[in-house]
Amino acid sequence: MSLFAESTGGSFKPVPAGMHLARCYRIIDLGTQKSEYEGKVNFLRKIKVVWEVHGTDEDGTPIVTDKGEPFIITKDYTLSWGEKANLRKDLEAWRGKPFSQDEQRRFDLKNVLDKFCMINVQHKPRRTGDGVYANVVSVTPVPAALKGSMPKGFNPAQMFTLGEPDMEMFETFGDYLKEQIKQSPEWKALFATSPETKTSKGADDDFGDDEIPF
Repeated sequence: MSLFAESTGGSFKPVPAGMHLARCYRIIDLGTQKSEYEGKVNFLRKIKVVWEVHGTDEDGTPIVTDKGEPFIITKDYTLSWGEKANLRKDLEAWRGKPFSQDEQRRFDLKNVLDKFCMINVQHKPRRTGDGVYANVVSVTPVPAALKGSMPKGFNPAQMFTLGEPDMEMFETFGDYLKEQIKQSPEWKALFATSPETKTSKGADDDFGDDEIPF
């Protein structure tokens, strides 16, 4: 099932700071979530974009976890397609080209799956004072010089939507993420009427090798 944008903590080792080649392999529908900013409470539909990080550090050492796997980093977005929405800004910066008139009205987010980009990672201190967390501060296109030697993706490209939740994928989420999704009214409405789990296939489409990634 597609997911459309329309007009209308842990103790993990963080991704190293700096610019990295990254591949989007998951988009997760979080449902409507409560958020508070400067004392104002809002309820907004949220998604989580998940990237795997590829490349080496300044010494040429592969950037991998202790298990030898790519680092994972995420960024949450409000599912908004307004002109000033962070989701739209990052995707336009990623593709390096403005969206067409039709795309400005409605854009299928599955087009982003399995696509590479460059992410700028910044470290910020945790509020608890114990270490730092990695934050994606910008997304840009892959330089032309790198496009001829792209690495193979490590994780399967998948999309989780609350319209047709893939429960097999859901079980791979961490406990905090599971509970976050379960608190959404979309999840509660879905399972209040039907206790049976619903499944859908992860999006794994091939979109070709255009100069524009999506």
